[in-house]
Amino acid sequence: MTDEEGAVAGMSDTVADDDALYVLTAVLLTPAQFPSVLGDDYPAACAALALGPYDEGYGLVLGQDGSGARWTVVVEDVSLVAVAIAAWDCGMEYDLSPDGRSVVCALPGWPLAVGVAAPGVAAPHDPLPDPEAEGTDPAPLAPPDTESWGPAQRRMGADEVAHQWAAWREQIDDETAFITPGGADGADAGAGPEGEDQDDHELNAAAKVEAKAEVDVEADSATGGAGEAEAGAEVENEAEGDGSDATAENPAKDPPSGVHPGVRRALAEAHAYVDTPPPPGRVRSSFATGDARMLRADGLGWSLVARTDDIAFILLDEEPGEVLPVGRGRQLPGLLKALEALAVRPA
Repeated sequence: MTDEEGAVAGMSDTVADDDALYVLTAVLLTPAQFPSVLGDDYPAACAALALGPYDEGYGLVLGQDGSGARWTVVVEDVSLVAVAIAAWDCGMEYDLSPDGRSVVCALPGWPLAVGVAAPGVAAPHDPLPDPEAEGTDPAPLAPPDTESWGPAQRRMGADEVAHQWAAWREQIDDETAFITPGGADGADAGAGPEGEDQDDHELNAAAKVEAKAEVDVEADSATGGAGEAEAGAEVENEAEGDGSDATAENPAKDPPSGVHPGVRRALAEAHAYVDTPPPPGRVRSSFATGDARMLRADGLGWSLVARTDDIAFILLDEEPGEVLPVGRGRQLPGLLKALEALAVRPA
């Protein structure tokens, strides 16, 4: 979270009672970029804040009023919020002061943890209920519990893997991580990885990772760690480069024995998105180095992170804190290419 601070006055009658909102940070809520703690896709994230899935999206401004109470102010001026975030990310000062006419609503609390506080006011706390609301006030927003594991923590963990891709990727040694059932690695099994005539089902092997990847979720961002051994999945690589057809076979069609059933399920559901596009934001594409893109996809109980030119990682609700690698294989490139084609991108 950024520690930029400013003041936004008169953004709603409720906030105006305490004269000003001291801005601590801001985030975007758009089909391509939204806090993953709120839901698997953009409509779900909007519903978590009782907002309609407005096509242009919203900006969420998090701050404190004059009494120190936490508020999340929802504004329609997405461009202004995006400029402020970009300036803060570059270490520049920016006075984020949205026009009051762009304010949609002010919600009590913060949906994300904020590590700073406004100077000169009381410590951050939830606003007192409005006595005139007669108990109809919305419950204050709060970040998810970091001591438990569930959909929100799983999605945050996947976001962190995407943000720290290089660190996670270097833990996987392709020469030893992805092996065949007989114990030989991909280079030694049969005729090798470049389209040989060994039976596909025999070559499609479970991935063996020397050190199981575990993710430790914080409330406002997930941080990675490392632990003991676990299995992911590999699909044998017969594709040359990234030229695979986007209509490639379902990589979960004939999964090898030993592959985690949750990984099989995630791959099958991700492949189903190609035939039946999911709600906006369920599959998102962002910048990566070179000509690649970083993909994030979510489904019921699973999250996928992948580079279009590399392997994938899957996180599951039933495997708390674990990050399961999926070898690039023969069909995965086609799946990633197809998901990239339907993914939403930041403007």
